[in-house]
Amino acid sequence: MERLSQRRTDPVTGQRYHTTFRPAPTPEIQARLRQNPRDQEENIEKRLETYYRNVKDLEDFYEDAFYVNADQDPYVVFEFIESCIIKPLPCRK
Repeated sequence: MERLSQRRTDPVTGQRYHTTFRPAPTPEIQARLRQNPRDQEENIEKRLETYYRNVKDLEDFYEDAFYVNADQDPYVVFEFIESCIIKPLPCRK
């Protein structure tokens, strides 16, 4: 929720910022930042609700898919995905 709801865009330059992780460098830029309506908390909650309502059906449909823990260093994530493509895990039959 925090990652999505605090995203902002500078309408002048198109640069993207995050109020916590990548704040605007100057007060002038900070003052003109805009939030996409999709990034408001109530809209994010609706999207998450839809996701959780449908995730089981997706997992069943894509039973041969592999799970990627993306909360790691990007290099580690890339290496894992690459290894699954080059030498895939055995499939359930």
